[in-house]
Amino acid sequence: MRIQLTSLMVDDQAKALKFYTDILEFVKKEDMPMGEFRWLTVVSPEDPEGPELVLEPTAFPPGKTFQKALFDAGIPATAFAVKDIDAVYERLDGLGVAFKAKPALAGPVSVAMFDDTCGNLIQLYQT
Repeated sequence: MRIQLTSLMVDDQAKALKFYTDILEFVKKEDMPMGEFRWLTVVSPEDPEGPELVLEPTAFPPGKTFQKALFDAGIPATAFAVKDIDAVYERLDGLGVAFKAKPALAGPVSVAMFDDTCGNLIQLYQT
């Protein structure tokens, strides 16, 4: 058993795709029409055949409620591993990404958190 697909709720799929590819530098893998929405996934350029992140529309009302509750509580919806958190922070901050927490030690890891502009807080971590 392994994780190959995981999802993240987003309030606007087109905006999310732009942010996750242009800013975070993920690569679009799948983009198929699914009625009003799309089956839209991105992958890490470091592992294009690795796990896919589905940019899932928040069309289901409880999903919107859950997403907002996490955001309002300051809880990240997901976390991404980075090799050099300070360099990633500097690059993203330079692109105007709104950080809620700058890189800081949290036990044995360094973490930072930002707003993905699509309704989520995302944590970065470096071990």
